[in-house]
Amino acid sequence: MSQTVWIARHGNRLDFVNPEWFNTAPLRYDPPLSEDGFVQAAELGQRLKNEKINHIFASPFLRTIQTATEVARVINLPIKLEAGLGEWHNPEWMTQTPEIHSQDFLAKKYPLIDWNYQSQFTPNYPENKAEVYRRTAKTIQKLVFDFSDNILIVGHGVSVHGVTYGLAPETPRMKVPLCSLTKVIWNGDRWQLEFFANTSHLTQTETQVRLN
Repeated sequence: MSQTVWIARHGNRLDFVNPEWFNTAPLRYDPPLSEDGFVQAAELGQRLKNEKINHIFASPFLRTIQTATEVARVINLPIKLEAGLGEWHNPEWMTQTPEIHSQDFLAKKYPLIDWNYQSQFTPNYPENKAEVYRRTAKTIQKLVFDFSDNILIVGHGVSVHGVTYGLAPETPRMKVPLCSLTKVIWNGDRWQLEFFANTSHLTQTETQVRLN
């Protein structure tokens, strides 16, 4: 059987645009998208609207939920929150386990979330790079085993790496810009990277970075 895994990083985040936000935010490790981040997410939705995607899995952080929501509205699918795809619990970035928005808040603001789905993995704080790659790799390996249809993953830079290398470990190391899009396909006996689009203007550039 053929299967495709699409992997997207979230759009631009508010604290990247306004670093002062971090100093007063009640949930400083869970910023929303910035204004241009929503534009990027909408572009991602338009890029994917004609693809045959059957499931959307997103990290439970607000910026990934917001990015996934823009796609989910276009392709009319629910969003399954998977903590195993979550941000790297890096002690150099975070002084404690990152607190994210509550289910009550998310259920009111983002009705496309499927609360019947239960995460397969939970991150532990702190994590080193090897641990987060192992965690995200195990997550995607479990997801493609449990769900044989085409999947969209919406995560973070490190989870894009972990998911890609978890499926296709021979993939060359690459930078993962905001709202980039990666496509990995099952070719009958192994997973293979088909292309990596490194800008939010996906429809204009992906043919330039398509990989053999």
